[in-house]
Amino acid sequence: MQMFVMLTRLSPDALSSPGSMKKLERQATDQVRNKCPKVDWVQNFAVLGGCDYLDIFRAPDIETAMQVSAIVRSFGHATTEIWPVTEWSRFKELIKDLEGG
Repeated sequence: MQMFVMLTRLSPDALSSPGSMKKLERQATDQVRNKCPKVDWVQNFAVLGGCDYLDIFRAPDIETAMQVSAIVRSFGHATTEIWPVTEWSRFKELIKDLEGG
């Protein structure tokens, strides 16, 4: 499974109150579980800055990651960015053979 990082920024009109965040999260999470059952959530963070959330998840392919992004955008009136990522230990293995003599 590939690992992905998703940055999400909610539209200012997406939420009517702080409590509505729980409802929005539940709706989006339920939809992702239903439509993308092979997705494995690794970690979720609330972020101060240019984005509201940072999610880390595993998906079988980029098409599934794109589906997750589309679901989140539709429920959260949000913008998202998806980045494929590689764990540092795996990256070091990948570049090991690139080292010169």
